[in-house]
Amino acid sequence: MAGLRGKLSRYLFFSCQHRTMPEGPEIRRAAEQVAAAVAGREVRQLYFAFDHLKRYESLLAESAIRAVETYGKAMLIRFSCGLSIYSHNQLYGRWYICKAGGRPRTRRQLRLAIDNSECSALLYSASDIAVLRDDEIAVHPFIGKLGPDVLSPQTSEAMIIERLRDKRFRNRQLGGLLTAQSFVAGLGNYLRSEILFVSGLSPACQPKQLDERQLEQLATAILVLPRQSYETDGITNEPHNARRLIQQGASFEEARFWVFRRESRPCYRCGTPIVRVRRGGQPVYLCPHCQRNC
Repeated sequence: MAGLRGKLSRYLFFSCQHRTMPEGPEIRRAAEQVAAAVAGREVRQLYFAFDHLKRYESLLAESAIRAVETYGKAMLIRFSCGLSIYSHNQLYGRWYICKAGGRPRTRRQLRLAIDNSECSALLYSASDIAVLRDDEIAVHPFIGKLGPDVLSPQTSEAMIIERLRDKRFRNRQLGGLLTAQSFVAGLGNYLRSEILFVSGLSPACQPKQLDERQLEQLATAILVLPRQSYETDGITNEPHNARRLIQQGASFEEARFWVFRRESRPCYRCGTPIVRVRRGGQPVYLCPHCQRNC
């Protein structure tokens, strides 16, 4: 896995940052980059684009950053003064790390800048940014409703199976359930399509229709694929398949997924053309042969 990550590294930044909406793995990697740039270092200047947050600029600039955490698709930058910057990238937000005072060449709008003597951590295009006291974090409208984080080592397959059987979720179609952050935190559109394919399930299936083996397979995929994506900078296909495809001339985007954004292309397992359907306002990609209705 590490060899693949190193071999493909020149592809990864552009593919993960430009081509898919950030999901849990992308936000976790961004948080690690932000932490490496600013955590434990004296803040020289802090900038908010939004007028209602500007009153916090000087106070936060005088505090030390003690941690950078993720909650599913949200990030929390925690300061020693007891305040934290909450951000959610949504569709267009993007973090850049530059040398101190540097700014990337982009048409995006700068929303948040944290500068120290060595680095600048810059958030562009995001509109969901807030400053929270420590006692406000657990009751924040987004954080307070999250299910267990799929990237947390404390989240187990048994926990996922228990939630699939829960009366709140057991009657919902998987195509909508898997992106509900109250069910589990961190899944989005590409992970939903990939999890359903690996599990061999249609997005129309409901947890209550699944037998024990199917529940176990689904719970495993819900945890394994996001963690693999995090470790490989975005690969949910079998890593050796992705390596082989790239060696044969495929782009990283073409090689990284089983089905996502592969409409009309042959399934890697059976050769049937991948189709796209709509679920919850977003497309789901699937193989009609490998993913049967329940």
